[in-house]
Amino acid sequence: MRPLIGITTYREQAQWGTWHVPAVLLPASYADAVAAAGGEPVLLPTGAISAEVVGRLDGLVVAGGADVDPARYGRPAGPHTTTLRPERDESEVTALQAALDRDLPVLAICRGMQLLNVVLGGDLVQHLPDVETAAIHDPGAGRYHRREVRTEPGTGLHRLLGPTVSVACHHHQALDRIAAELTASAWAEDGVVEAVEAADRRFCVAVQWHPEEGVDRRLFAAHVAAAG
Repeated sequence: MRPLIGITTYREQAQWGTWHVPAVLLPASYADAVAAAGGEPVLLPTGAISAEVVGRLDGLVVAGGADVDPARYGRPAGPHTTTLRPERDESEVTALQAALDRDLPVLAICRGMQLLNVVLGGDLVQHLPDVETAAIHDPGAGRYHRREVRTEPGTGLHRLLGPTVSVACHHHQALDRIAAELTASAWAEDGVVEAVEAADRRFCVAVQWHPEEGVDRRLFAAHVAAAG
C-alpha cells in the first residue's frame, strides 16, 4: 500500500458555485505533491483531529496558513499579528503531539515549522519587517518570493538538497528562539532560519518555504520514503 500521509487543513470562509460558507480546505498543491511522491494524501479536518486518527497514519504534513497564537509561546500579539485561527492551532497541536509521540515522519511547512517550534518549546519573531537586517520574505498577497537558501553541512537537509537550493517564500514571521530538540539546517542570505530538523527522530524536517510549489519533490519523496 502507498503510505497514508495526513495533511492538516485550513478552516475558512470559502465560495464556490452558489455557496459561500465555512469550509475545510487545502491548496491542491499539497495533496498533489504527496501523491506525486508516492504517498496517499489524507486530509485532516480542522476541529476534528484526534490522536487516534493520527495513529492510523504513516506520516504527517503540517501545512502553511495563518499566524500561530502568540499566547502559545507566552507573548502578547503584536500589531501585525492579526489573523489567528485558535481552533486550527488546537487541532494541529494535537496532530503534531500525536505524531511526535509515535515518531511518525513529520514534514512541517511555513506555519507548520513555526508551530512545531512552539510545540517543542521555542518562540517566534512576529513580524520580520521589524527586524532591520531581514530582507523580503513576503512579497504580498498571492505571491511567492524566490530566494536561495544555504543548508548546513552534515544535516539531513544538506544531504537531500545539496549546499544551496532555490525556494518559494511567503512568510512574515520566523523562528526566534529555536526549541532545544531542533537544529537549524538552512538559512536565507539575511540570516533568517529557513529550516530546522530533529536529528534523533526517524524524519522530522521543517521548512519555512513552500516546497509544494514548483516541481522539486525531493522533500516530499524523502518524507514518503520514511513513512513507507
